[in-house]
This record gives sequence, C-alpha cells and structure tokens, in this order.
Amino acid sequence: MDGRLRFFLAVLPVLGSILLLYFDILPQPYGSGCSLLKSRHFWIASKRIVTPNSLVSGAIEVKDGKIVTVVEGNDWKTKHGSATIDFGDAVVMPGLVDVHAHLDDPGRAEWEGFPSGTRAAAAGGITTLIDMPLNSFPSTVSEETLKLKIKAAQGRIYVDVGFWGGLVPENAYNVTSLKQLLDAGALGLKSFMCPSGINDFPMTNSSHIKEGLAVLSKYRRPLLVHAELQQEAEGGAGLLENGGNDPRSYHTYLMSRPASWEEAAIRELLTVSDTKPGGSAEGAHVHIVHLADSRSSLQLIMDAKRNGVSVTVETCPHYLAFSAEEIPDGDTRFKCAPPIRDADNREKLWTALLNGDIDMLSSDHSPTVPALKLLQEGDFIKAWGGISSLQFVLPITWSHGRKYGITLNNLVSWWCEQPAKLAGLSLKGAIVAGNYADIAVWDPEANFKLEDDHLLFLRHPSISAYMGAELSGKVMATFVRGNLVYQQGKHAPSACGATILAE
Repeated sequence: MDGRLRFFLAVLPVLGSILLLYFDILPQPYGSGCSLLKSRHFWIASKRIVTPNSLVSGAIEVKDGKIVTVVEGNDWKTKHGSATIDFGDAVVMPGLVDVHAHLDDPGRAEWEGFPSGTRAAAAGGITTLIDMPLNSFPSTVSEETLKLKIKAAQGRIYVDVGFWGGLVPENAYNVTSLKQLLDAGALGLKSFMCPSGINDFPMTNSSHIKEGLAVLSKYRRPLLVHAELQQEAEGGAGLLENGGNDPRSYHTYLMSRPASWEEAAIRELLTVSDTKPGGSAEGAHVHIVHLADSRSSLQLIMDAKRNGVSVTVETCPHYLAFSAEEIPDGDTRFKCAPPIRDADNREKLWTALLNGDIDMLSSDHSPTVPALKLLQEGDFIKAWGGISSLQFVLPITWSHGRKYGITLNNLVSWWCEQPAKLAGLSLKGAIVAGNYADIAVWDPEANFKLEDDHLLFLRHPSISAYMGAELSGKVMATFVRGNLVYQQGKHAPSACGATILAE
C-alpha cells in the first residue's frame, strides 16, 4: 500500500471526529477563534494516555478548559453524551512545559517574537513557555519592564507564557525593587555568573546572589543561574592571541569555555546558597540551567542534593543530540554557552538524566537574526551563541533517547511534571482531574526529515542546528486549556494563550 494512502487512512478517524465535533450542536458552543473546535465540553480518546501512574487506554473528559475525569477502558463510551475526538494509537500526554526560552519580545521581535515563538511551541506540543528576562529590550529587571513584557504578550501568544525576572547588580541590593518585581508576577529570578552578552543584563557575583536568595526565600520561588565562571588562566580572547587558533574551528571555541568554568561557578554558587532547612535562604530554591558538564560539575550538584540543599538542574536536547566531534568547523549554528562537549560527556548526561540526577529538560531556545550567526564567516568566537529548537524538542528527545530505552513516562517527568513544579504551576504537567486540559498528541512512530518543505513556524529556521535531521515523533495536535490551538499544520485563528503571573 502506498505510504501516503496509509497515512491518510491512519488520520481519517481523527479528522472525522474533529469534523463531527466542530459541526455538531453541543451543550457549550465556542466560536471565538481561540480553538479549532467549537465546543468546550468534549472527550479525547486514545489507546495510549500517559497518566502519572501508568499508560492507559481510555478517554479524558474536558470541560471549560479543565480535565473533568480520566476513564480507563471502554466504559466511557456509555457514560457521556458529548462528542469525542478519537486519536487511536497516538500518544496523549500532558503538554510540555518549557521553563527556558528566549522569545525576545518586546524590543527584539525580529529575533523571534511572541507570535512566531508560540506558534512554533504549539506545533511542538509545548503548551507553556516561561520566558527568560533577557534578549528582549529592555531586559525584565523591574516591575515596569515586566509590565512592558506582559503588555507585549497580550493577544499575541498561542500558548500560555509566564516570565522569569532578572537578578542584576542594579536591583540585587534593592529589596523594594525585587519585591515589586516578584509582586508583579515574576515566577522567580534569573542571573548570570558570567557576561550575558546583553548590555542591560550584567553578571552577578556571590554577594548579589545571596541578596537575591534572601528575598526569594520569603516568596518561596526559585533563582535560576547560568553557571559559568571565567578562570584567569583559561579561555577567552587570550586563546586566540596566544595560540593563533582558527576562530572557525569548533575546537577553538570549545577550549575557550572549558568545563572548569561550570565547575567553578557551581562550586561558588552552592557555597553561598544556604537553602537547607534552617538556613538563611530556607524557602528559596536554586536551579542550574543548561548543564553541559556531566563530570565534576554534576557531581557537585549530586553531593549538594544529598546534603539537603534545595537545588535542581536541567540540561537541553542539544547537549544530548550532538557532540563536539561531530560539529563541522565554521558551522556556527551549533554555538551555544556552555558549549556542546565531547561524545563521552554526552553519554554521561544521558545516564544522569535516566538516573534522576538531572531533573528536567528545557529548550534554551535562543534565536537571533541570521546575520548575527555569521554563517558565511563561520567565526565561532564572534557569532551569536544560541540554539534555535523550540518546535523540535519533543521529537529530538524521543529520537535520540530511544536507544537509551527512555519511556513515555520519562518524557512526561522531564518535560512536564518537573518543569511545572519548578515554575510553581500546580495545575499543569499531569493528566489528572482538576488540571488544565493542556495536552499534546503525537505519533512516536512517524518519521520525518527537517527540510525546507517541512512546516516550520520559527521566525528564522535556517539558523537551527537541527535542519536536515531525520527524526521520529510527529506532533498531531495541541490543546491549551481545552482549546485546540494546533492540529496537523493548522493553528487556531486567534492567539488566546494566557499570561501566567505568580500570586
């Protein structure tokens, strides 16, 4: 049988169910444009629903944006009068929660922007993004700048978006300013222990971090830290000046930011983070973003956890998918900080993730305009650092993780449950009654290649290191608070995502 005919027959039941649901006269019509469906009361059926305890065959009842009940087996067929979307063998799991994305809006929307970024997220099964406080302009470091970001998001986001505030030297000693930022709804704070590359987001030192944690402890919210600390005798511009190394060589860039930078930063961070019970910052939490070093840096984090420090750590798909040995010289699409390290390091990251030593995954989606990636010059030292990946993180994780034996429940833990917990989103991250109906539907067996003719919603897909990749796991549909915001290449007419503010 022709492959296209097989695909058509596979999706026919799904399309039929959606058409019936769209045109039927149902109890609560919904025609605002927020959803590709007209109803706010319906059922989602599948033979593979990922719940917190198991993988079940059954159906999820959705009403007014929330999950009413999850029913196993076929009993649900005789217990309801609402319409059903039957996804057959497709996986139905909680929508992904990405706690580390740069959407660059307002001020640098030409880099990405809320509309394109959240459309890409929806197409990738992501239902919640937490936007980083830098790369937009101005950076989100005060109540006023947070309000600018919230205003920029209104009516322009297709998924839910929350916001981290920034901890920088100018606000670190100003308790009133930090409290105002947190009272305005920032879910936590983010700081850099090295230069960020953004002028209005300077790096913090240990004293700034201690001050920030003291305030955060009262709010019981996290401090996210970019943990690299430049060492006097290592890395930086001196590498080129002293060794004459080729800036087009990935090895040159890798040596300019060695793993010892991560180790030094994490050691210092954990020394000043007294988040243990009874400590000066009890109630605060430290979260280390985008860990690349799976050796000494990870060991420090593991030891701290055993000693009662409130700390978690994430890594990113690009550290799990690529290795330094595979990166072509001059291909600056692969530049990020910390750098992608060697193949053995990658293997150890997978082991740590599967063992629970790494808590979660995030995209660290950090795009820019193609000109700043210096794709023609291929200069790794001068090019903008950041991996563009938002639409692809689910299939990337699945495609590369299958050889390590990852399960659907692993994916839910890394991409849904743990990130939701970090951000304080108690009604997200799991398919349980009472939670928001944030749901991703995807086919793990569907193979595809990321080429120019693939439907891409990122503003600048050409800068993504994943272009040309052959992947498994195609997203079929995405629901945000019960709204069908994406289905088979089509988005809902209106951008009705909610801004998430801490209370």
